[in-house]
Amino acid sequence: MSFIVQKYGGTSVGSPDRIRNVAKRVAESRQAGHRLVVVVSAMSGETDRLLKLAREVNPEAAAREVDVLLSTGEQQTIALLALALHGLNVPAVSLTGAQAGIVTDRIHTKAKILNITPKKVFEHLDSGHVVIVAGFQGQNEEGHITTLGRGGSDLTAIAMAAALKADTCEIYTDVDGVYTADPRLVPNAKKINEISYDEMLELASLGAKVMQARSVEFAKKFKVKFEVRSSFNHNPGTVITEEHPAMEDVVIRGVSLEKNQAKVTIIGVPDKPGVAAGLFSALAESGTNVDMIVQNVSLEGTTDLTFTINKDDLPSARKVIEAQVAKIGAKSHTAQDGISKLSVVGIGMRSHTGVAATLFSALAGAGINIQMISTSEIKISVIINEAEGSRATQVVHDAFKLGS
Repeated sequence: MSFIVQKYGGTSVGSPDRIRNVAKRVAESRQAGHRLVVVVSAMSGETDRLLKLAREVNPEAAAREVDVLLSTGEQQTIALLALALHGLNVPAVSLTGAQAGIVTDRIHTKAKILNITPKKVFEHLDSGHVVIVAGFQGQNEEGHITTLGRGGSDLTAIAMAAALKADTCEIYTDVDGVYTADPRLVPNAKKINEISYDEMLELASLGAKVMQARSVEFAKKFKVKFEVRSSFNHNPGTVITEEHPAMEDVVIRGVSLEKNQAKVTIIGVPDKPGVAAGLFSALAESGTNVDMIVQNVSLEGTTDLTFTINKDDLPSARKVIEAQVAKIGAKSHTAQDGISKLSVVGIGMRSHTGVAATLFSALAGAGINIQMISTSEIKISVIINEAEGSRATQVVHDAFKLGS
């Protein structure tokens, strides 16, 4: 008998029929003798509906109240799944994130888990119940409801698996696993059978929609082995685990495309110590996540500083940037959306040469201009025009023969 944490995403529980389908899968796992904790997301589209509702009532809705509202999406699902399991004569109990013992920091809408005290979870498991936990949510030390950001149910599942010391964690979604590229953009993309935490972390942070990046980081930290599988079939999925030597035989594991990007350039930045630190500290305090950064060669005591952020953060970031431009004595700034970040990822890059040459040659051959370049030990990312993103992904995927 194994102790398993299962997580079902929004599309998997997107209708009463799909909730009943999940209930059948959970019942089958229980009949096989497994102890089960099931984490669920809100029904597909429900979080967006609630967020839209909040903005219609008040365009500047307070983050605390938004969290109270959004958390109800998952609470609907846990109750419905419990009812579906009752209909199959399976004892089940639903718990909110707070009831499951999930404690977070004070940051609303993007909270981080501080600790989990799963006393009630164990009590219900010991009494023979399937425990259904609301994903995406917890409460802070003051007792206020918080949410964990987009994809937060993944984080809930991984964190619960770590806290409960479960044997494995199964992430069920609407795809069979992790692919070498988005199959909607690249028809010949192939499913990856096994991938390292580092590779999955890079792909998740670079726009792959299968997993939330923070959940992968958490899994790596606490060595939670997990598998991404489809809730609509019983095919094997992709196992995400610790790196082993055989993984380096694969030079490039996958290609990702992140569309929702914006590029900011601050012109005429004084070239002196502390200026960049002040700018990026201010952006961090505003909740803006800065990604790629490029600084030009200093000329006559000033330089230009270019960086990328999520496009959704641009309106609030511009207020900070405008204040910082005046504070540091820069000349001006520009902001541009309509760009995408294309990346190739693979731990095999550590021991193989020619990856950058292949990437740049493929894009050049397709007439696609590179605006920015960023590299790490297992990743190369480039900024390109958003309109060319899909074509560029296919071109690069073919160049590395990932569809073979």
